Amino acid sequence: MSTNLSRRGFMGAAGIAGLTVAGLSTLSACGSGATVSKGGSKASAKLKLPTYAAVQTAPADLAGNAAGLDATYLRYPKALTKSVAKAPGDGSRITALTETFTTPAPPQGKNAYWQELNKRLGARFDMTIVVDQGVDAYLQKFNAMMAGGDIPDLVWFPPNQGIQRVPELLDAKFHDLTPYLSGDAVKDYPNLANLPTTAWKTAVVNGKIRGVTVAYGSMGQVYVVNEDFWKPVGGAEFSSAEDFLAKGKELLDAKRNKYVLEPEYVNHTGMFGQWFGAPSGWRLEGGKLVHMYETEEYQEAVAFAVKVAKAGLFWPDPNLSTTMEKMAQGSLGAYVQSFPSFLVDAKTYDFPFGVIVPFAAKAGAKPRYSMGYGSVGYTAINKKADAKRVKMLLGVMDYLAAPFGTEERLFLDNGIEGTHFTRTAKGDVKLTAKGSSEAVTTAMPLAFLAAGPEYIYLPGQPELAGKIHGWQQELLKISQTNPTSGHFSDTSTSKSPSLTTAMADCQKDIIAGRKPISAYKEQLREWRSGGGDKMRAEFEASLAGK
Repeated sequence: MSTNLSRRGFMGAAGIAGLTVAGLSTLSACGSGATVSKGGSKASAKLKLPTYAAVQTAPADLAGNAAGLDATYLRYPKALTKSVAKAPGDGSRITALTETFTTPAPPQGKNAYWQELNKRLGARFDMTIVVDQGVDAYLQKFNAMMAGGDIPDLVWFPPNQGIQRVPELLDAKFHDLTPYLSGDAVKDYPNLANLPTTAWKTAVVNGKIRGVTVAYGSMGQVYVVNEDFWKPVGGAEFSSAEDFLAKGKELLDAKRNKYVLEPEYVNHTGMFGQWFGAPSGWRLEGGKLVHMYETEEYQEAVAFAVKVAKAGLFWPDPNLSTTMEKMAQGSLGAYVQSFPSFLVDAKTYDFPFGVIVPFAAKAGAKPRYSMGYGSVGYTAINKKADAKRVKMLLGVMDYLAAPFGTEERLFLDNGIEGTHFTRTAKGDVKLTAKGSSEAVTTAMPLAFLAAGPEYIYLPGQPELAGKIHGWQQELLKISQTNPTSGHFSDTSTSKSPSLTTAMADCQKDIIAGRKPISAYKEQLREWRSGGGDKMRAEFEASLAGK
């Protein structure tokens, strides 16, 4: 994905909204007879995913691989390839609904990047861009458009913003893209065929490909440190959880406003869980699933988070909004970040970045690193579009999914040379002020509609880029994935957001000292009875191919 994405904790569990999509009560009038499909698990298991076919671009200095290692470029390639032969648009107006987590883009009439985008796409590309002003902002706009019936050509379906009754909505108002993208059909759109198979799994609902996957790095969240902060205790290397706690206590200096960890309690518990060996979402043993919440390892992590809080290691204001500034100042020692956003941070802030690779929390523990899903949702196509228009819109998204090392990606990420960016003597790309105000702000909402595979390129920082590539290799040695990825559960679609939020809220209350640790077991019982056990059964059936 374009490395312009920077919202912290985007894939985290906290703050998920659980509202119902407006207007679904009238779906029966659409003539689809849409209902939540039962048997979606079986259908999804039989689906032929898009065939992977790599696009040939400038070779990376440090190669990536299918396991999730990102291709790394120490300098911007000189020889770029052209991945789209001609403008994919047909001259018409294309509408899209998307989101941004940065400064809003200037309007088209005052935005040279957007005007050039229209020329290169061969269309007037009108985006309704929701500016993230809280977790419900996109959901509210999405619901209003669904209820009003004025649905754009392209609509981004995010993975964690509370959209409910998704199968019904897709059946009623959006195209089934399976005939256009399943198997070798995707090869009509080479840049889409270049997207990782793992990413496509997340665009499957009830056995159908319901959108173009929005590619994102396969690495999960990562524990990022300021290496200078940890130097007094010999660096950010730890022999156990207790060693981490002891070194944290040694570095804590509340009088000087110096704390060890940012206050995102649940994210830290996730990191601690990896030290104890907790699974990524679910653990599959002998055909049976056990959820992370149910494991002894994760519950040990919650108990350890309580000890960390009692020791005062967390920043005292739970609403801290200047985490990165505090990290750069040396007032914080570590924070949790999604890997793609970590790459953005490395470009934006100047301090010695480091990573804590999961270690054994105690004797006998088997530390693991949890991989991500490889996508941030998918972009669906309005059902009103005829077959010719569907193909045109897929061609537009094929352009937006151009990989690094192509002329298209150079433009999409950086704009027009001489206007939005220049080249340094060593060939690196350097944004101008106009590039920062137009290219960066317009590229982000584009990247939530379609994006190429993640890559590592840090202008002027080849040494750090190489280090990050090395850290990825270390993390991959102990990596784990959620076994239910690519499998469908009707209950998970409808219940998981609210159940996850309730579990996260309970953990926050326990870690903050507002509830006893015994409250966890009670909340876990509610999670199981409220849908957790049903999800388990549905996922187990899917994994068994039933």
